[in-house]
Amino acid sequence: MAAKKQEKSGPKKRKQIPGTKSETYSSTSKKPKLLDSKPSNPRSNDFKKPSKPFKQREPGLDSEKQVPLSKREGRLRAKELAESRKKKRKRHYNLEQELAHLWEKMRRRNISKEERSKLVSEAVEKMKGKIPEIACSHVSSRVLQTCVKYCSQAEKDAVFEELQPHLLTLACNTYAVHLVTKMLDNASKKQLAGFISSLCGHVASLLRHMVGSVVVEHAYQLGNATQKQELLVELYSTELQLFKDLVSKKEGRLLDIISKLDLQKSSVLRHMTSVIQPILEKGIIDHSIIHRVLIEYFTIAEKFSATDVIKQLSGPLLVRMIHTRDGSRVGMLCVKHGSAKERKKIIKGMKAHVRDIALDQGGSMVLVCLLSVVDDTKLITKVVIHELQENLKDLVLDKNGRRPLLQLLHPNGSRYFTPDDLASLSLSIPSLSTKVESDTQSETKSSEVNRSGEEASGDLEVTVDEANTNDDDLHLVEGGKKDPSIRRQELLVKSGLAERLVDVCTENAGELLRSNFGKEVIYEVATGGDGGILHPILDEKLNALYEAIASLVAEPKSEESKEESKEEHILENFHSSRTIRKLILDCPTFASTLWNKALRKIGKVIAAFLESSDPKVHKLAKKELQPLIDGGILKIPETKVASGAKE
Repeated sequence: MAAKKQEKSGPKKRKQIPGTKSETYSSTSKKPKLLDSKPSNPRSNDFKKPSKPFKQREPGLDSEKQVPLSKREGRLRAKELAESRKKKRKRHYNLEQELAHLWEKMRRRNISKEERSKLVSEAVEKMKGKIPEIACSHVSSRVLQTCVKYCSQAEKDAVFEELQPHLLTLACNTYAVHLVTKMLDNASKKQLAGFISSLCGHVASLLRHMVGSVVVEHAYQLGNATQKQELLVELYSTELQLFKDLVSKKEGRLLDIISKLDLQKSSVLRHMTSVIQPILEKGIIDHSIIHRVLIEYFTIAEKFSATDVIKQLSGPLLVRMIHTRDGSRVGMLCVKHGSAKERKKIIKGMKAHVRDIALDQGGSMVLVCLLSVVDDTKLITKVVIHELQENLKDLVLDKNGRRPLLQLLHPNGSRYFTPDDLASLSLSIPSLSTKVESDTQSETKSSEVNRSGEEASGDLEVTVDEANTNDDDLHLVEGGKKDPSIRRQELLVKSGLAERLVDVCTENAGELLRSNFGKEVIYEVATGGDGGILHPILDEKLNALYEAIASLVAEPKSEESKEESKEEHILENFHSSRTIRKLILDCPTFASTLWNKALRKIGKVIAAFLESSDPKVHKLAKKELQPLIDGGILKIPETKVASGAKE
C-alpha cells in the first residue's frame, strides 16, 4: 500500500533557489541530476576537469629543459625510467646476496683472524659509496655491523666519514640505529665530540622519537661531564641553545645556571615543560638524560607543574625509570609527594616486579622509601611484602636486596646505608614543601611527626597541599601520618615477614654467617631488631636460631670435611667469626646459649690458663678472660684463686 501511494504521488519537487530555474527530477532516473550551472568565465574550463593528484615530475616533460614532450617520447622516457629502476633494484639485490654470502663466512667462530679480515675488507670495499643506503636495509645493515666490529681502525674511520653527514637521519631509522650506536662505541674522542656537536638543536626532537632517543642516551653515556652538560642545557632554555659557551662545567645545577646568567625562571620553566610533556605522553622515560632533566625540573617547578608530572609518572611508568640514580630519586619524590591515590597506583604498578626492583640498586631505595612513608600497610603487605617473602633467601644474600629488610629491622642505619643513600631519602620538592620555623609550629600541623629529625635539625620539611587541606593530601617528608613504630610493626611482624625471615636465617645460618651481606641480616634478626621489635613475639623462633648457630660452632674441625665442602669452620671464617663475636657482646641470650652448648666442655681448659704457674701466660689469659669471670660465665676453683692471691 505504501508503495502504491508513492507511485501515485510521483517524485517530489525540488525547492527553488532564488535566481535559478526550477527543475524537477525525472521519474526514470535513479539518482538526482545536479543543476547545470555555467561558470562565470566561459573561456575557463577548469570546473569541468577533474582534479589530479600532485606529481613531482611528469614523464611527458623533459627534466633538463622542462619542454613538453610528445606522447610517444613521454612513453619512451617513462619506459626508460622504469627499466633503470628495475636495473637498480636488481643490482641492489645482487649486492645484498653477495654481502649475505660473505657475512655467513665472516661471522663463524671457527674462522681465523686473517681469513676474517680478508672477508671484512672485501665486504667494505663492495659497500663503498653505498653505506648510508645499506645501513637502512634490514639484511645488509647486519653485515655492516659485523664489518665495523672486526675491521681495522682505518676502515672504521672511512665508514664513519661516509656516514657522518647522514648520522642524524640514520639515528631515527629502526635498523640503522644499531649501527650508529656501534659506531659511537668505536669512535675516537674527536669523532664523538663532533657527533655530539652535530646534535645541537636536535636533542629535544630526538628525545621525542622512540628510536632517536636511544642514540641521544648512548651519546650521553659515552660523553664526559662537559659534553653531558652540552646536551642538557639545550633542554633548559632556548637562549642556552645559542650561547652554550656561557655555561661552564662548574654550573652543573639548573639553579646555578639561572642565577649566574640571570635568566627568567618562568621562561625556563615554560621551555622545559614544552620539552618534557611530549616525552611523558609518549612514555619515553627509560633514559638517564630524561631522569636528570626531571630532577632539575622539580627544583624550579611550581606547585601545579610538579603535581601534574607526579600524576603522569604514577603507575607502571615509574617502574621503568627507577634503575638509574636520578630515576630512583624521581621515584622517591613521587612516593613522598604523591597523594594516596597516586601512591596506590605506584604500588600496584610494582606488582610482579618487586623481586627485580629489590635486586636493583636504585629500585631497592624506592622500596625503602615506600616502606618508610606509605601508611596503607595492607596494600603494601598484599603487593610488596608477599613478593619479598617468596624470594627471601635470594634477597638476604644480595647487596641491594637486603636493604628493604634492613630498613624494617634497623631504620636508616648508617651501618647499612651510605651517606648518599640517606641524603636521597631526605630529598623533597621545594614547591611542594614548606619549611617549619619552629618545633611548636610543627606540633600544631601534625601530632605524629617523627621527633628524631627535629633533634638533628631545627627545621622540618612538610609537604602541604595548599589548594586542598584534606588530610589525604598532607604528607610529611620524614614519613606519613601514621606513627613510624606502628607502621614498622604492621609491616614486619603482623604481616608474617619477620617469622619467615627468622626461619630462613635458622635454615641457612652457616651460609648467611659466611656471607658478606647475609651476616648483617642474621645479626639484626638475632639481636631482635632496633628497639627489640621481634621480642617477645618471636622469642621461641629466636631461641631456635641461637641453637642453630651454637651447633655450628660446636662442630669439630675435620680435614676431610673441609676438603669436601671447601668451607672454613665457622670460627675460622673472616665474616662469621666477627659476627659471632658481635652477637656475644650485644645479645646475652645468645651468649649463654653458645656457652652452654658449645663452650662449656672446654671451659676447664680455658680456666687452666688462669691456673698456670707462668706469670706471662696468666697475665695474657686474664686480660682476655676477665670479662667472662666477672659475668659469672667462667668459674675458677676457690683453692686456685686463694693460692694465686697469696702469691
